[in-house]
Amino acid sequence: TNTDTNTDTNTDTNTDTNNTVRSFTPQGIRVIQLERDALTHLAENIDHHFDRACELILNCQGRVVVTGMGKSGHIGHKIAATLASTGTPAFFVHPAEASHGDLGMMQSHDVIIAISNSGKTDEVLTILPLIKRMGAKLIAMTGNPTSTLAQQADIHLDIGVKEEACSLGLAPTTSTTVTLALGDAIAVALLEARGFTADDFALAHPGGSLGRRLILRVRDIMHAGDALPKVSPNTPLANALLEMTEKRLGMTTIIDEQGKLIGIFTDGDVRRAIQKDIDMKATPIHVVMSSSCKTITPDILAAEALRIMESHRINGLIAVDEHGRPIGALNMQDLLKAGVL
Repeated sequence: TNTDTNTDTNTDTNTDTNNTVRSFTPQGIRVIQLERDALTHLAENIDHHFDRACELILNCQGRVVVTGMGKSGHIGHKIAATLASTGTPAFFVHPAEASHGDLGMMQSHDVIIAISNSGKTDEVLTILPLIKRMGAKLIAMTGNPTSTLAQQADIHLDIGVKEEACSLGLAPTTSTTVTLALGDAIAVALLEARGFTADDFALAHPGGSLGRRLILRVRDIMHAGDALPKVSPNTPLANALLEMTEKRLGMTTIIDEQGKLIGIFTDGDVRRAIQKDIDMKATPIHVVMSSSCKTITPDILAAEALRIMESHRINGLIAVDEHGRPIGALNMQDLLKAGVL
């Protein structure tokens, strides 16, 4: 007789071998509560050392160099990146690589932030004498105020925690969360002290959607020159449609003899003209154009152009110069391609 050899051997991931349901939730809650309590303790113990550290970095004539091994190094990477993106020039140097040439990236007018929970990390301690010799200022983040690193630092910031969230007490968990939060606190405090604005942030994030919304202007994406559809008021409707088709903007501008904008004709106007059975070849465009069209200047933010389109429920806008002459146009598709929408 045939036997089914395709018996499903997969078991539910939260069921043990005795088919007893296992819940991971209590452990998850315990970890989050431990880290929450550690952050509360950190906030309650922020003191003048934090002020001194921020003041030292704020007055730094060079850059902030962050260093740390292992998980402290991973957190250091993030701290350096956050500082750099919020107005404080910063970068990360691996302490082991620093001993093999990368120490040359540090200069006497820099501020060094060294992270080590124990304060005894060999790779960090190895470069301490060289940091001191070059005259750079040192901020230590450790959980051990009596450690060598803490004692050698110009300023010590305590990241000590009562216990790691790891049940073995080995994997850096609570301590890395506290270190990360302290780094964020420094970065934001400096951001506000520098008067760092959303525009400044955008300049450091030109590739992100936020950056595009904050720095991209209408002139950067509008169709201009020969790409801008234009017809005169007496142009037959059929010819105006050819202009719209060629320029692919779903609209055309209508300009007078001085080149000033006097109207616009859109895809919606085409549909209305067809419904009225208008003679496309004999009717001049000025008969069916919309004379009250919304215009903008080319220097406004593309995000503002989007807001205008949405609030007026229109699909396109004409950019005009100070004399009311059309110099560009854009539509929703342009904003979508530019990443503004």
